[in-house]
Amino acid sequence: MAEQTGSGASLADFIWKNAEDLWGDFKHTDFGKIILPFTLLRRLECVLEPTREGVRESYATFKDAGIDLDLVLRQATRYPFYNTSEYALDSLGSTKTRQNLQDYIAHFSDNARIIFEQFDFSNTIIRLDKAGVLFKICKNFAGIDLHPVAVPDRVMSNLYEHLIRRFGAEVNEGAEDFMTPRDVVHLSTALLLDPDDALFESNPGLIRTLYDPTCGTGGFLTDAMSHVAEYGNHSKVPPVLVPYGQELEPETHAVCLASMLLRTLESDPGRDLSKNIRLGSTLSNDQFAGERFHYGLSNPPFGKKWEKDAAFVNTEHTEKGYNGRFGPGLPRINDGSMLFLLHLADKLELPELGGGRATIVLSGSPLFNGGAGSGESEIRRWLLENDLVDAIVALPTEIFFRTGIGTYLWVLSNKKPEHRRHQVQLINATGLWTSIKNEGNKRRIISDDQRRQIVEVYSSAESGELSRMLDYRRFGYRRIRVLRPLRMSLHINAETMNRLESEKAWGKLTPDQQTAWMRALNPHIGSIHPFAWAESFADEAVKRDTAVGKVGKPFLKALVNAFGIRDTEGEPVIDADGNTVADSGLTDYENVPLLEDTRDYFAREVLPHIPDAWIDQSYVDKTDNGVGIVGYEINFNRFFYQYVPPRKLHDIDAELKQVESEIAALLAEVATE
Repeated sequence: MAEQTGSGASLADFIWKNAEDLWGDFKHTDFGKIILPFTLLRRLECVLEPTREGVRESYATFKDAGIDLDLVLRQATRYPFYNTSEYALDSLGSTKTRQNLQDYIAHFSDNARIIFEQFDFSNTIIRLDKAGVLFKICKNFAGIDLHPVAVPDRVMSNLYEHLIRRFGAEVNEGAEDFMTPRDVVHLSTALLLDPDDALFESNPGLIRTLYDPTCGTGGFLTDAMSHVAEYGNHSKVPPVLVPYGQELEPETHAVCLASMLLRTLESDPGRDLSKNIRLGSTLSNDQFAGERFHYGLSNPPFGKKWEKDAAFVNTEHTEKGYNGRFGPGLPRINDGSMLFLLHLADKLELPELGGGRATIVLSGSPLFNGGAGSGESEIRRWLLENDLVDAIVALPTEIFFRTGIGTYLWVLSNKKPEHRRHQVQLINATGLWTSIKNEGNKRRIISDDQRRQIVEVYSSAESGELSRMLDYRRFGYRRIRVLRPLRMSLHINAETMNRLESEKAWGKLTPDQQTAWMRALNPHIGSIHPFAWAESFADEAVKRDTAVGKVGKPFLKALVNAFGIRDTEGEPVIDADGNTVADSGLTDYENVPLLEDTRDYFAREVLPHIPDAWIDQSYVDKTDNGVGIVGYEINFNRFFYQYVPPRKLHDIDAELKQVESEIAALLAEVATE
């Protein structure tokens, strides 16, 4: 067998060359759905190759013995899967390739066969056979050595990553839906697990659960499992992370299944880790409902609508409230990332059972989207007031494959040590990056040294150049409603008289009454009166002329509506109970820092500028009943902003003159040619 090994990138390029044999017979959008399952098939085949004959012999010996054949064959392979077919990719033959390959796939154990069902591989085989290229593709893959000895797990993960990026590019799908860059994975894993170093060191063989609700190809899961495996040595059994995951896309789910099938636990090598990798929408079809985990990792899709899950999510929010995952609130429909944030927080193991920690990659919008009282703000409020946010790391831009936007790592924990209680650590790692050759929009990586620096800053839990340790209430505010009095004067003129005649209350008067009121008003045409004049005028008119009839509140209101004009110099309007009437057109709002008394803030920031303003005492928060609606937002710039003085005009002028001289010199050269 000709061996082709190397880095994930070089292997991916080599494997993708199979596309050359597909041109003309298949659309370019189909290439990934052909190449990726063949890669997985070859990987599984390489792993089973050393025990192939032994498995066949065991199968022949025990197939009619009435014993648990599945258990026997797993013991033979030392993996949780097997294949009992007589065929392999290099022995399918050129005449009955399709039938033999179908036989080969059919004889995988159920947990491996499902991988190919996810790709609809049976139809792919038929199409390749009809195109006359099936034998060629099988022969190509038979010549690639993908055994874990030749291609370790991390290299294989990179291989999947590169293939899926090519696959995603071909079908114009965002690569962020499929994977997380390795450097971001390593940083997330380190921030998640390093705080438990002492726990792992002192408890050989410790078993903990690990969960990723958006597991993709399983990059987070495999990296975390490899991370804790490094705690083992010749005298210690390494800790064990039992993986759980859920994925929406069938193809990436299949890749994750294959990765988990190939991982074994030293303490239980026959355990099938793939059985905990489920398919379906995490938001509307939680495959682990009611379960909790010691660790969580997630990179949910950025800015994706959740309308397909809306019916289920809204029902859970309404009917279960805080007994469900989405009790605090719901974000706007065009971005569901905060639903995954809530979901992951809900999955943390209970503190009395050891507690849980999680890291999740999010865009910037969950930090500040939505004002006080909105779903987004209420989610932040619940997380912060329940002391679940341990740290937030601002990552460099341009570190993802399909987007250059700013991203953030949230670290959640319900088992904070005492010195971190009720505080949130903000880490500004936006400047910690290393340039690389462009891979799509990915132009930067976080190097190993930079990752260690970020983890050290996090571990120190101190305020410094890159870090701020902040009372969570620093992110909160009360949005108070500021009212100002309605000031009006009554203007009696031809225009306002016409307005009076259009009032409903005027229309209900008899013609004699209307005539009587006109007699009373005519002497005042062209005059301006204070707001309170309307009532005194009406009382006087009744006394002077009984023809005007009885004056009720509707008619008084009609006078005000017709003659009333806002007047900044006018007197405040007072209602029947003696209270000042607020001018709705002058209503304003102020965000008062949560740690500051609203009255002190109001006296300092508002009254010096608007002395007649007052706080609306009826505008209260539904949770704590305090005046003003509580909101939370996390603004990194507020805490890390550094003032840069503008350049001096003299320096700018000198630079402009230099540029002018250079342009003049260039023009002179052109003119002399």
